[in-house]
Amino acid sequence: MELQNRSTNIDYTIVQERTGARKFMANVFSLMFLALGVSALFAFLFSNNLNLLAYLIKADGTGLNPLGYIVMFAPLAFVLLMSFGYNRLPAPLMLGLFIAYAAINGISFGFILLIYTTGSVVACFLSAAAMFGVMAFMGYTTDKDLTSFGRIMTMGLIGIVIASLINLFMKSDSMGYVISFIGVLVFTGLTAYDVQKLKYIGEGIEHNGVAAVEVKKRSIMGALTLYLDFINLFLMLLRLFGSRRD
Repeated sequence: MELQNRSTNIDYTIVQERTGARKFMANVFSLMFLALGVSALFAFLFSNNLNLLAYLIKADGTGLNPLGYIVMFAPLAFVLLMSFGYNRLPAPLMLGLFIAYAAINGISFGFILLIYTTGSVVACFLSAAAMFGVMAFMGYTTDKDLTSFGRIMTMGLIGIVIASLINLFMKSDSMGYVISFIGVLVFTGLTAYDVQKLKYIGEGIEHNGVAAVEVKKRSIMGALTLYLDFINLFLMLLRLFGSRRD
């Protein structure tokens, strides 16, 4: 009888953890899709309205206005603020920062829509969505621990950042192509790893009785992580296969 009770308790705990993981991941993906929608909206608005673009680009087309530089560098500031201010910032403010970050990213993507043809942008976006979906499914369903794999992908990401900084000065098209190719591999791998990590976080929420406010903050940061995986995968594919306008 005691053995049966223990088995019943274990089964109940497993069900509880899986339910918590599903709820958590549903919140994460909902926030991620919201951010992608905001980015798409602002990208469309700025790429189709010359009056809005005038706030970012000088009239003679020789460079950016001050607001243009803010749009260029603000996304990094938002990510750093959310990461380092995680323990101090309330959940509503973090959500506001996340949406503002997605909007500013969308504004910067407006330039991309002006450079590449609409067909290639749509094709690369759909390709990124398919690759992201497959890897997210694999990361969520696999029983294999992807921690070691994630470390390798993280090292690859660091290598991409360093190589990209170097290529800012070298301006090598060949090196840019190699960086983009490796970037596709890295961000597809990171998608699987990040989804599995978030699933484990979701399982621990019900088991450890995490406060609701903390759950919201973890959901926002998880959405930010997956948003970055998807956006970077999309950009890498666009650099590899996107067709530029004449």
